[in-house]
Amino acid sequence: MSVSKTVERASAALAEPYRRIAVIGAGSWGTALASVARRAGREVIMWGRDEETVRAIRERAENPRYLPEMALPSGIEATTDMAEALNGAEAVLIVTPSKTLRSICRQMKPHLAPRVPVALCAKGIEAKTGLLLGEVAASELGDNPVGALSGPTFAKETVLAHPTAATVAFDFSYQDRLDPQNAPAARLAISMSSESFRPYISDDLVGVEIGGAVKNVIAIACGMMSGAGFAENTRAALITRGMDEMKTLAENLGGRRETVTGLSGAGDLTLTCSSTTSRNMSLGMQLGQGLKRDECFGGKKVVVEGEVNSVSVIDLARRIGVTLPICEAVYTILHENADITQTFRDLWARPIEAEPKGMPIQFKHPFGEPA
Repeated sequence: MSVSKTVERASAALAEPYRRIAVIGAGSWGTALASVARRAGREVIMWGRDEETVRAIRERAENPRYLPEMALPSGIEATTDMAEALNGAEAVLIVTPSKTLRSICRQMKPHLAPRVPVALCAKGIEAKTGLLLGEVAASELGDNPVGALSGPTFAKETVLAHPTAATVAFDFSYQDRLDPQNAPAARLAISMSSESFRPYISDDLVGVEIGGAVKNVIAIACGMMSGAGFAENTRAALITRGMDEMKTLAENLGGRRETVTGLSGAGDLTLTCSSTTSRNMSLGMQLGQGLKRDECFGGKKVVVEGEVNSVSVIDLARRIGVTLPICEAVYTILHENADITQTFRDLWARPIEAEPKGMPIQFKHPFGEPA
């Protein structure tokens, strides 16, 4: 056995799980992650705003509002009191909508012990500031390490203990590289590991966050084309070129292109673009079928992260001079009332270019705009 393999296995064996994990957010994904942590043997407490939901989790081990008729592992605590939720927590998962992250961090700050790691489980970029969610949390929490947990996951399948994999990403300090078994990413990955849930460790927080934010926008594009009657060729093209947009944005912000080919990028993108279980895909499909936005989801007000993300992703891309054609198409349709058919026709008629980044070739498309 090589020295590197010996060290690798020793590090894995010595990584100590966090004893008590607080899950901030009692929606479907928060409930799923609480179930994962509890199955892995952790003490788990959830925080939520809705007293009825919290009571159901605490007293009946179920979340009838978000995951009806699904039994949760016994022993999950739940509260509406932030101080109680964070008391004694050794790690925290924030699983609230991206637009509420800053206010949630401010609620947490007075009750959060120093150096307790915080993993973000929502995906997006803050509107107006263009900050990644990790930057938002770090600016509010100060001394607490901030990372992310992301990957191709649907809440219902996770609660049912279907085999699932995800990425746990934190920036690695010099000390983390010398002593990896005590790095927050390693300890949280071990803490969440079970027979059905397999985390992978990453030090590329930027790459993981960009993958999570952009894939929601690409999923809306795939839904629009499916709703309009197109099939697998179109979806495959959008997924592949959408992944290139994710790589481009990540790389320009200091992330690594290879991260986007992993679970938090390609994996999550493929899942989200393949099923109407995803609200992003579902919204796109309904719009592609000709429904107006206020008619989608039966007229119910449903928060769709990709709809929100499309604004912040394009705002950020424009600020740093990066072109994201698919994301731009989705943005103009959702927020500038552009026609779906014409917008995607224009997308397909953009100048012909090389796929390898190293080939500086571009030709006018014969069916593109006249000179």
